[in-house]
Amino acid sequence: MDIFLDNIIFSLQKTGGISVVWYEMLQRILIDTEINPHFLEIPNNNIFRKKLSLNPETILHRPYLQYPINIQRFINPNFIKEKGIFHSSYYRIVKNQNLINITTLHDFNYEHYRSGLAKVIHHHQKDAAIKNSKRIICISHHTKAELFEYYPKINPNHVSVIYNGVSDCYQPLLTTNETDLNKIIDFSSGEFVLYVGVRKDEYKNFKIAVKACQLSKLPIVFVGGGPLSKGEHSFLKDNLGLIQYKELPGISSEQLNLLYNHAFCLLYPSVSEGFGIPLIEAQRAGCLVISTNCTSIPEVAGKGAILLKEVTGQKIADMFDLLKKDPTIVNNLREEGFKNSKRFSWDTCYQQTRQLYKEVYEEYFL
Repeated sequence: MDIFLDNIIFSLQKTGGISVVWYEMLQRILIDTEINPHFLEIPNNNIFRKKLSLNPETILHRPYLQYPINIQRFINPNFIKEKGIFHSSYYRIVKNQNLINITTLHDFNYEHYRSGLAKVIHHHQKDAAIKNSKRIICISHHTKAELFEYYPKINPNHVSVIYNGVSDCYQPLLTTNETDLNKIIDFSSGEFVLYVGVRKDEYKNFKIAVKACQLSKLPIVFVGGGPLSKGEHSFLKDNLGLIQYKELPGISSEQLNLLYNHAFCLLYPSVSEGFGIPLIEAQRAGCLVISTNCTSIPEVAGKGAILLKEVTGQKIADMFDLLKKDPTIVNNLREEGFKNSKRFSWDTCYQQTRQLYKEVYEEYFL
């Protein structure tokens, strides 16, 4: 099977959930003897792309390099004339009768929470991808339900739910020696809150997370989401103080697993997610999870997390206090979380995606 894979997400993110998804899929494609991959990409410094070794002969000519990335991301690579399947990591398509487009739909957060030109442009690109794709992959049943709200006439037979997975590198550590932990943060084991992902979007509730830590006098560690802005630093200093927070915008999966193992909990107060990979990473590592009873989060987190219906600093702080006092709840949550995380696998995610490729290839080319 000739599969044309658009690595545009590696140029849009240095790290991030979609980069993880694409990296995990490409790892498996590279060792799949039944797939003949071709890659389209732009020079980047993505953490996950650096782990991949692509044969230069499989990377297509790039005719739009003179344009900045914020322009290239919206230019469909219609110069590709070969026959096969085209699958973009982020909403690009090819208008070519010889290529069948497949789109992975992550969420509708832009439509719900953005405004102005950014929302208009993003929605236009996503709309074109959905309407011009023969198959659509939704990363959760919640995302699929939202798709049918926006596009009620879409053919249900052309939509598949394929869950994201979780890496095996996330696991409980046999020893809890703090020496390695102290190499990256100054906080003691079990005495800091972990926040993973972006902060700038309002629905992520960054300020509420900080307020909860202020009320409970717990330091907070930020992983991913890029460097803290001046405004974020100012907010954190005013509410927590300089020594009560730490930013780690780019760390390895092994270091993140270390943090999951030593954190008091993962605090994930987002109220809108297409999936939420950190939820199951934390569960797989035996880390407590506090999140919200919103969108796809209950579907993904299952019974292995505390899911709040009301997301306020005080409600979260109250939950912190309860968990500190009741080890039985803590142990039960950890057990349920670990059990729940076993539902998700990158191998399963890839095999289901591969089967979709095969069905499309047989339908259109054989």
